[in-house]
Amino acid sequence: MMRKEGYTLIMLMIAVSLLSIGLLVAVPVWQTELQREKEEELIFRGKQYAEAIRIFQMKKPGTFPRTLDELLKEKCIRKLYKDPMTSRGEWNLILPYTLPQTPRASTKRTESAQKVLIVPYNLLKSVGTSQIIGVVSSSKKKSIKIYLEQESYDKWLFFYGQDAKKMPEIVYFGESEKD
Repeated sequence: MMRKEGYTLIMLMIAVSLLSIGLLVAVPVWQTELQREKEEELIFRGKQYAEAIRIFQMKKPGTFPRTLDELLKEKCIRKLYKDPMTSRGEWNLILPYTLPQTPRASTKRTESAQKVLIVPYNLLKSVGTSQIIGVVSSSKKKSIKIYLEQESYDKWLFFYGQDAKKMPEIVYFGESEKD
């Protein structure tokens, strides 16, 4: 009787060891798959905001929403989505970049169309009159997927009027313009 119990114990230890090795292999694959799913969700949600801003423009030509809540209030988006790449879920907002009003600025006015201003959601009130044209993740993590030739989530821009072939210059709120 003792021999059977010994063999059973050895077989059980081998089975537990094999399961542990299997889990060691499966966990990184599972984490990568979860990150890919979050990336797909980020693209979906970002495009929903860009489309909502397009609809807002159709309803109110020449104006942009001042807050994301305004998109919901005007029924341009079904619900306010959270940023799936961050734990807090707050987006950074994309605003059109406007140059300071100086005599020199008038010569550079054409360049401003190729620049966007990125403002953290919680600092939106610090910007004078905000005109939200899109959203971008606040996560600076490197992505698995390359989206519009960008490899980090904070460079995956989703905005109204976006040209997929031409990445605008990004200016972050609070940074001074580099000449």
